[in-house]
Amino acid sequence: MDLQSYTEDLARRARTASRLLAVVASERKNRWLSRSAQALEDRTAAIVEANAHDLAAATEAGLTAASIDRLRLTPPRIHAMAEGLREMVRLPDPVGQVLESSVRPNGLKISKVGVPLGVIFFIYESRPNVTVDAAGLCVKSGNAIILRGGKEAMHSNTVLHKILQECLRAEELPVDAVQLVTTTDRAAVGHLLRLPQYIDLAIPRGGEGLIRRVAEEARMPVLKHYMGNCHVYVDRAANLDMAERIIINAKCQRPGVCNAAESLLIHGDVAATFLPRAAQALRAQGVEMRGCAASRTIVPDMKPASEEDFAAEYLDLILSVKVVRDLDEAMAHIARYGSQHTDCIVTDDPSAAARFTATVDSAAVMVNASTRFNDGFELGLGAEIGISTDKFHARGPCGLKELCSYKFIVLGDGQVRA
Repeated sequence: MDLQSYTEDLARRARTASRLLAVVASERKNRWLSRSAQALEDRTAAIVEANAHDLAAATEAGLTAASIDRLRLTPPRIHAMAEGLREMVRLPDPVGQVLESSVRPNGLKISKVGVPLGVIFFIYESRPNVTVDAAGLCVKSGNAIILRGGKEAMHSNTVLHKILQECLRAEELPVDAVQLVTTTDRAAVGHLLRLPQYIDLAIPRGGEGLIRRVAEEARMPVLKHYMGNCHVYVDRAANLDMAERIIINAKCQRPGVCNAAESLLIHGDVAATFLPRAAQALRAQGVEMRGCAASRTIVPDMKPASEEDFAAEYLDLILSVKVVRDLDEAMAHIARYGSQHTDCIVTDDPSAAARFTATVDSAAVMVNASTRFNDGFELGLGAEIGISTDKFHARGPCGLKELCSYKFIVLGDGQVRA
C-alpha cells in the first residue's frame, strides 16, 4: 500500500472507531483502563527489553543524556504509567456531562452536553510513556487516537501499542480507537495533516521544529506549545532556603522536560546573598550557569549570557541567570523572553505574589512552588496529553475535559418558531 493510501486508511478507520467509542458507557472504558494498567505491569520485562533496543540505538546515534532519559522506560516508570491509567478510572467521564441547562419561556429544555472531539492525531518525540497516557485519555474521553511517535522509540511504542490494542479487543471495544503509525517516513505526518475530513485535532508534542511544522501544514486545528522557557523569580521578600529548594527541583529533577526551569531571575536586594549559595547548589548538580553582567560580578566564573540564552529552552543542565532591579523588571523580562508556559515567584509578600499572578500571562503561574508541578497528574487532572500555551480551545495541561467539546440538546413538545 502506498503512503497516501496507508495514511487515509488509518484515518478512515479511526473515524469509524470514534463514532463507536463515543457512545460507549463509562464502565466499559474504565474496565479497559484497568485491564491495560495490569497488562503493562504484567509485561514489564517485555517492555523493558523492547526499550533496551531503542536505548542502544539512541546511544550509538549520539543523543543527549536528556533525550536518552526521556526515552528510558524502567519498572518504576512502567508502574507510574499503569498508575496513571488507574487514576483516569477514578476521574469523572466528561462525555455526556450536562455543563449547563435551562428552560426557555416557550417550554424548550436546553442542555449543553460534553461530547468527544472525535479523532486526535498525536505526534510526539521520545518519551514512550506518553503513548499510554495519550491513548488512555483519548479512549476515556471517547476519542480515537492515531499515535505517531519518533523513530527513536519505535520498539517501545510498538510493544505498548500491542498491549493496548489487545486490551481493547478483550473488552470488545473498537480496536482502531488506538492506532500507531508504523512507518518512520516523515512524509506520513504530512499526509495525515491533510485529512481534516477524518481528523479533528492535531497535537504535536516535542521540539519547536516539530511543532512549527505541524502548525504550518495542518488543515485541522492544532493544540500546541512551541517552547517551555520557564522562569523562577526570587523576590526581595523570598524565603531563601525555600528559593534554593525550588530552583534545584525546577532545574534539576528532570531537566529535559518542558516544565523544567530554564531561567533564574533574582531581585537585586537579595542577589549578593542568594546567588552564591544558589550557584554552589546548582554546580553540585552539574548545572552550567550563564549570567548577566550583574550576576557575574557576584559569581565571576559564571559564563556570560547572550540574548539567545535568555530566550532558550535548553532541555539540559544549563540555566540563564539575571539580576533584576525589582518585580516590574522581572515581569518585563518574562514577557519579553518567556514562552507563556510556566513561571514562578518565590516570595513571602502577598502583594508581590498577587501582582505576579495577575500580570504574568502564562498557562500556569506558581507561587512558592516548583515549575515542575505544571503537569496534569500533579494538578489532579490525571495524565495529560500535553501542555498547551494556546488560549483556544484549551490552556495548560490538557486532560479529559480538554479533549471534549460540547453540543446543545434541545427538547421540545411541538414548538415552532414564530
